[in-house]
Amino acid sequence: MEKKDNTPLKISSISEMHNLLQLPKPLHPLVSLVDNTEMSINKEMLKKSFLMNFYKISYKFSENGKMGYGQGYYDFNEGGMMFTSPGQILSTDGNKEYCGYTLLVHPDFIRSYPLAKSIKKFGFFSYDTNEALHLSDQEKGIITGLLNNIKSELNTAIDEVSQDVIVSYLEVLLNYSNRFYRRQFLTRKSVNSDLLSKMEIILDDYFNREETLNKGLPTVEFLASELNLSPHYLSDMLRNLTGQNAQQHIHEKLIEKAKEYLTATSFSVSEVAYALGFEHPQSFNKLFKKKTDLTPLNYRQSFN
Repeated sequence: MEKKDNTPLKISSISEMHNLLQLPKPLHPLVSLVDNTEMSINKEMLKKSFLMNFYKISYKFSENGKMGYGQGYYDFNEGGMMFTSPGQILSTDGNKEYCGYTLLVHPDFIRSYPLAKSIKKFGFFSYDTNEALHLSDQEKGIITGLLNNIKSELNTAIDEVSQDVIVSYLEVLLNYSNRFYRRQFLTRKSVNSDLLSKMEIILDDYFNREETLNKGLPTVEFLASELNLSPHYLSDMLRNLTGQNAQQHIHEKLIEKAKEYLTATSFSVSEVAYALGFEHPQSFNKLFKKKTDLTPLNYRQSFN
C-alpha cells in the first residue's frame, strides 16, 4: 500500500502561487490582489496542504466555499476575513466556489517600513479558522474600499511612491481589522462570558486535582486547547472582556491557590511552590511578591 505523503507544498513566491492557481503573472512580484472567482485550483494542489512564505488576507463574501487552516475547515456561509502569516499550513476545498478577494504580501515588500515590525502586534494573524472576522455592512464597505484602492494602485504604472501608497493602505486595512475584531469581541460578550466561566472551571479543576504535580503550571496553550480556541484569540478576547490576558488569569488563579495553601496547610513555602508546579521556589516567591507586594512567608505570618 502506497504511503500518503503529508508533506506540505512549500510556496516561496507570489509568482509561484499565481502559477499554481493558473492566474496571470502578478502585476508586482511582492504583492498581489486576487479575485477568488478567477482561481483554478489543480487536482495536485487539492491533494496537499500548502505552506506559504508570505502574508495572506482573505475576504470572502459568498454563500459557499471552505478554507482550511491546520486540521480544520472554516465554512464561509456568513462571509468573513481570515489572516495568515508566513509559515502557516493551509488547505482548500476546490469542490466549491466562493466570491471575494485574497491579498498576498511578501515580507520583503514591507521590510524597510515600520510595518515590518508592527505587523507582529496584530494577533489575528494567528487565529484559527473558527475565529474569522465577520463584518457589518458598513465595515464591508470600508474593507472593500481599501482593497479596491490597492487594486487601483497595482493597476497603475509603478513609480517611486507606489510602494509607499500600498503599504499605507495595508496598514490602514490592518488597523481597521483590529478595530472590527474589538467590536466583534464586544458584540459577542455573552458568548465570551460563557467562555470565561468555562475557563475558570477548567483552572479550578486543574488546581483542585493537583494536576500541577504531574503536568506543571497550566499554560495558555493548554487553556486554549480545552476551549477550542487559538492562544492569541483567547488572550485577545480576555483582554477585551476583562482587561487581562490569559497568562494573567492563570497567575490570578495560581496566587489564589497559593494563598489557600499558605493559610490552610503547614506546607513550607518550598512545598507550596512544588505543589503549584514550580520547578524552583525562587520563581514562586518572585511571582507571589509581584502580585501581592508580600513574600509568601510574610503573607503567612500576617495570618498568625
